[in-house]
Amino acid sequence: MSGQDGVKFDPKEHQHQRYNPLTDRWVLVSAHRMTRPWAGQKESVSEQQVVRSDPQNPLCPGNTRANGQVNPDYESTFVFENDFPALQPDAPDPPQGSDGDSLFQSKAARGKCQVMCFHPWSDITLPLMRQDEVIKVIDKWAELVEELGATYPWVQIFENKGATMGCSNPHPHCQVWASSFLPNEAVVSGRSQKAYYQQHQQQLLLRYAEQEANRQERVVVQSSDWLAVVPYWATWPYQTMLLPRRRHILRLTDLTPEERRDLADVMRRLLTKYDNLFQVSFPYSMGWHGAPTGPHLSGGVDHWQLHAHYYPPLLRSASVRKFMVGYEMLAQEQRDLTPEQAAERLRNVPDEHYRNRKKSEEKE
Repeated sequence: MSGQDGVKFDPKEHQHQRYNPLTDRWVLVSAHRMTRPWAGQKESVSEQQVVRSDPQNPLCPGNTRANGQVNPDYESTFVFENDFPALQPDAPDPPQGSDGDSLFQSKAARGKCQVMCFHPWSDITLPLMRQDEVIKVIDKWAELVEELGATYPWVQIFENKGATMGCSNPHPHCQVWASSFLPNEAVVSGRSQKAYYQQHQQQLLLRYAEQEANRQERVVVQSSDWLAVVPYWATWPYQTMLLPRRRHILRLTDLTPEERRDLADVMRRLLTKYDNLFQVSFPYSMGWHGAPTGPHLSGGVDHWQLHAHYYPPLLRSASVRKFMVGYEMLAQEQRDLTPEQAAERLRNVPDEHYRNRKKSEEKE
C-alpha cells in the first residue's frame, strides 16, 4: 500500500500498528528509530563469575536458607516453599466496605509460592544443561501443575534470569505461584482465546502456530512438535513465544514423553540463540500459560492452548536495553526493530553456545 505521497509502505522504514489477539491490544512498531544515536543508560556487560558451589548461597545443596532450614544434598531439581511468599494459604478475608461504593473493592487472595532449583550447580544455565537434565525440569514443572492445580485455579511458573530482570541469585531456578484467583493476564488471555474459539471453532494459538510454520519469517527454532517464534505482535525487542504446533494441548501435564524430550531440545536451542546474540548470558522473564485448573472451574477450557512467553529486555547490544516508560506506560506499547528483523537476527547466530565454542578453541 502507498501513502499519500505515493511512497510504498515498508515495515522496516514506516511506523505502523500491529494487533495482539491474546491481549486485545495494539503495539506501535517504529523500526526507523533503530538508527537514532543512543546516549541513555547502559548495562554492565562483564559477566559475573559464579562459583559452582558457594557456601553462602542459600540455594546450593546443603546450605542453610534465611529461615534456618537446610537444603538437602540434591542432585537434580529441588523444590521448597518460598521463604518470603507473596501468597499464603491461610490469609484472612479483607473486610467488606460498608458504604457499598464500587470504587473501593477488595477480595480474598490466597495461594502458595514455591521455588524450584533446576540444577545443583550455580554456574550453569538451562542452555548449558544436558537434554536429560532439562527434561527433568519439565517433568517437575508438570508435577507441580498437577499437585498445586488440584487446589488452585491458576499455577504460574516463571523464571526471572539475570540481575537486569531483578534476579538476586544467579543459581538456576524459577518460581511457582499458585493462586486462589485468576490473575489479570490469565483473565484477558482466556477471554480472547475463548472469543476466537467460539467464532472459528479452533484454538487461536493452534491456528497461529500453523500460520507461522507456513510463513517461516518469524520462526527462530522449530521441531516436529514445537515452534519458537518472535510473535507478529511482539512488544519486547527479542520476545519469543514457544508453541505446540501439531495438536491441542491444555497444560504441561498433557505432554507426552516424546513431546517433553522435543521441548527440552527446542528450549536449549532457543536459549543458546539468545546467549549467542550478544555473547552474554541473556536476561529474560519467562513463564508458562495453560488452561486453568482446580475443582472449582466454571465453564469449559477447550479454547486454551499451552504456550510459553519469553520477555528479554536487551535491544541493541548487551549494554542497551528497552525501557517500558513514558509513551508505553501512558499511551501504548511501542517497539523499534520489527519482529521479522528480530527473528532473522536470532536465526542467524550460531547453534553452538559461545561458552562451549570458547572452551573448544582454548583446547586447540
